[in-house]
Amino acid sequence: MINRIVDIIEKLSDLVGRGIAWLTLAMVLVTCAVVLARYVFSIGSIALQESVMYMHGLVFMLGIGFTLKERGHVRVDVFYERMSERTKTLVDMAGHFFFLVPVSLFIFWISLDYVNFAWKLRESSGQPGGLPGIYLMKTLIPVMALLLLLQGIAEILKGVARLAGLRQ
Repeated sequence: MINRIVDIIEKLSDLVGRGIAWLTLAMVLVTCAVVLARYVFSIGSIALQESVMYMHGLVFMLGIGFTLKERGHVRVDVFYERMSERTKTLVDMAGHFFFLVPVSLFIFWISLDYVNFAWKLRESSGQPGGLPGIYLMKTLIPVMALLLLLQGIAEILKGVARLAGLRQ
């Protein structure tokens, strides 16, 4: 049962992570277009520049759970690298349980009023010619917290399964 829950959560993380990976290619291409338009053709576009920021926000906010799954977050391994696998698993589980889960829940909870207010205003760019939909970008805050929370739960469950000998 534990492995099934972990697999479902990790499939979601994979789906989102691999989907937004393509967005990084689009972001590079649009950035190149902005630079070419500005410096070669002397054409500026606030909307195009903001679209790069929107894509950047999407990549970071939605990629956080996938990055956790792939163990891509920065860590300081001064002591960790010398620990046994069992101790590493316990340390990871404790970190996820005592830090990641509460912080994710806090971010989710505290962002709801902020996002709700942005939706009520239908907040858009303050720049003339900017993109509408800032409220959509702000919606990524609780979504990010949920994706991180889910992957954190999966990591804790993987640790439980490892300690019980149900997973490697």
